[in-house]
Amino acid sequence: MDDYPQQLVHPHRLFDGTEVVIRPIRPEDAAIEQDFVRGLSEDSRYNRFMGQLRELAPRKLEYLTQIDYDQHMALIATVVRDGREVEIGVARYVVTPGSDSCEFAITVDDAWQGTGVAGILMLELFEAARRRELKAMVGYVLASNHKMLKFCRQLGFEFHRDEGGGDTINVVKAL
Repeated sequence: MDDYPQQLVHPHRLFDGTEVVIRPIRPEDAAIEQDFVRGLSEDSRYNRFMGQLRELAPRKLEYLTQIDYDQHMALIATVVRDGREVEIGVARYVVTPGSDSCEFAITVDDAWQGTGVAGILMLELFEAARRRELKAMVGYVLASNHKMLKFCRQLGFEFHRDEGGGDTINVVKAL
């Protein structure tokens, strides 16, 4: 693939020394993306997709893996287990049409939460967004998702209550 942003592929070490690779997702990652989503706990899937699902529908899987690396960027964290690449986390942004901001989402496999992978993914996503000359990153977090709210606070996001009094909190970070 000619437009694959190879410059965004980076090896990292987690707190425990585990080597992970952070890289943009590719269309051929559909199987590991589906395995990743299937492996999430019900709570993690609900917090990410704000609804109940067990796996990604074919169109949603295509949307999440066949990206343009410009308006839609997704970085995955992978490790090698039993000789094959396994996805353990994903962070993405989608540019808000007609603006210099983007909406982000991040999910980390339950077994890998607290290892540092989420922070690495977000720092890499911030850098990709800055290279794209985006000025702000926004997200919508369920008010009940206390771990994500704490994580966003640690990353310097500002919090804004949903004006409709709903169950989400709008988080914003200037890039």
